[in-house]
Order: sequence, then structure tokens, then C-alpha cells
Amino acid sequence: MIVSRVILKNWKNFQHVDVRLGERMFIVGPNASGKSNFLDVFRFLSDLAKDGGGLQKSIKERGGVSKVRCLAARQDPDIEITVHLSEDGRKESLWKYSLGVKQELTGSRRLFIKYETVWHKDKLVLKRPGPDDEKDPERLRQTHLEQINANSNFREIAKYFTSISYLHIVPQLLRYSNFFSGPGVPGDPFGMNFLEKVSKTAKNTRSARLKKIERALRVTVPQLKEFKHINDERGIPHLEAIYEHWRPKGAKQREDQFSDGTLRLIGLLWSLLDGESLLLLEEPELSLNSGIVRRLPSLIYRLQRLKKRQVIISTHSADLLADNGIEPESVLLLIPTNDGTIVSEAASIQEISDLLSNGMNIADAVLPYTAPKKIEQLDFFE
Repeated sequence: MIVSRVILKNWKNFQHVDVRLGERMFIVGPNASGKSNFLDVFRFLSDLAKDGGGLQKSIKERGGVSKVRCLAARQDPDIEITVHLSEDGRKESLWKYSLGVKQELTGSRRLFIKYETVWHKDKLVLKRPGPDDEKDPERLRQTHLEQINANSNFREIAKYFTSISYLHIVPQLLRYSNFFSGPGVPGDPFGMNFLEKVSKTAKNTRSARLKKIERALRVTVPQLKEFKHINDERGIPHLEAIYEHWRPKGAKQREDQFSDGTLRLIGLLWSLLDGESLLLLEEPELSLNSGIVRRLPSLIYRLQRLKKRQVIISTHSADLLADNGIEPESVLLLIPTNDGTIVSEAASIQEISDLLSNGMNIADAVLPYTAPKKIEQLDFFE
């Protein structure tokens, strides 16, 4: 199952969005245009459905309604999200989930559900507010999606949202996790507890994944001979690499000695092998050699097809987008305006379509549209 369409109103950078999605999508746009915020829609839905999550907590963790609502929202400031879920390869929707939220205009300005609806094919499964909500408006402080006793008729949606994954490893957090106090970011999106996650994976599954990652690292990391998971004398998990060396048993390194690029590549490969639901990848090219980056689209495609999962990727990389296997309809271009960011299928823009028709690749046709309009003025900066 994939997210085949997303409709947004007043979500962060976006006053209005209505786009269709395929099994593999690339999100491109200028800095601060909303690439991360577009991906965050799916993380938000996942947070809604997870144990210990829910509407109030998910909005609060994002800084409250004022941080989530689009700055361009005016007369109609409510936040609305609709997603269509379809079977792989089919255009018609299997499920449709819609959520609208509003804030009190006065007093404590609490957050309430404006509406929540669920459709299964052409059948309406849930419509809120309902009679029970009208009797007790406090019920509208929670979605039915987050309540086990209320989502039995559409739990398939809740399970799907819960299984959405996002991992954007910050190497310093992984290397020096002991120096960072506090509970961390919910869901560990930046990999502070990545080693613990690997350690808790079933042994056979973990070994199989690490063997596949080892084969990739042998190609990309000079002299790497072996890559494995170990526990130290205190039982703390580590990743260990053995390199060919003049010593008979080779030279060993643990994750705190790995380069940023190696750690990010390990996290990327693990994410692609871990799970079968929607995977969100944010700028996977960071810290990686351009030769590796050029091969990421085909690598992602092969693993994606193997797992039959949807992947949405944000990127700035010309090397990544130069891959001839990227379909024009799989690229979404974010264009900032005074009334919020517009999201368009890149190939629907006539100038880009003409360039692609004349043999230009995605990178050369699309990336010029992501450069700041007055970028040349940087030459005069003192």
C-alpha cells in the first residue's frame, strides 16, 4: 500500500497542496522552501497513530499550532490534511483519511478537531463530529485514529501510519550519544539510539542485513574487509569494521571512528532494508562521495522493489538527479511565493517539459529553478 495523493491546507510552508505520489518520489526546491516540512506531514500522521502519540502531543512537539499553521493563512486558518492510500500500482483509492484541526479564538486557545473522516473505497466509515462529540465536545480533543477502541473499522490505516519510517543520521549524535542528556527526539529520527535499534533486531535478520551492508561497504570504503555488530565487555552494542592491514588480524575501528559518510551510508542502507512501509529519506547525499551519490537512485530502486515499499526523497544533489532512470513525473518541485510554497509535478511546467523532451536530464532541467533569484549578489558580500 502507498500514499497515492496528499492534500494539504495551511500546513507549515504550504497554504494549499494537492499532488499525486508514486512509488518513488523526489522532492526538490530552494533552501527553506519546505522540503523537510513536506516530509513532516507523513511523520505527523505516524506520530498521531503511535502509542504515546496523539493529536495534542504531536502538535505540541512541533511548537504548537502557531508553528504548524502556514504564515500565509488568513481568513480560514484551520489546518487540514487528506491522504489517499492505494494498492501498489493502482490509481483508485483503497482508503482516504482526512483530518481538520482548529484552535479556539479566545481563552486558552485549545486545539480541537474540526472534522475527521475515513472512507474505504466508496464507503464512509467514519464521520466526525458525530452525536457523541456533540454531547461531549471534549472528545474532539483526540482523533479516533489514535484510539484503539475507536479505530477498529480502519485500523489498517493506523498500522500503516505507525509503520512509516524516517532516519536522517546525524553522525555526531551516534558517535557521542552518551554526551547528550534528556529523552531525545521522539522516534529517534536522527539516529542517537541507532546502535540500540540494530542490537534489538532479531539476530538472524540483523546478521542478514549487516552482510548486505558489508558488501556495499567493501565497494565504497577503502580496505574494508569485514563489518559486524558486537557487544563490548559492558554489554554496550557497537558496529565494528575490520580493515586489511599489515597486522595478521587487520586493523579494527568502531562507529566512533567511522567517517560521517560511512555512518550515513550505513544508516541509509539499514533504513532501506528495515520495513516495508513508506520510507522518508532527507538529503541522502550528505557526506557521500559524488560517485556513490550517482548510484543511489538505482540502489534505492532495487532495494525498494525488493521490499515493495514507497520511498520519498528530498534532495539538492545534481549527481543524484542526473540518473536517467528517474521518471519526470516522480519529481515534485517546490516553488516559494508570498502566499506559501507551491508544489508542482516538475514535468507539468512547460519550460521543464520542453527541456526534458530535448534530452536534458532531470538535474539540468529542474535544479536551475531551485536557485535563489538573486544568488549572484553573494559575489558582492563583504
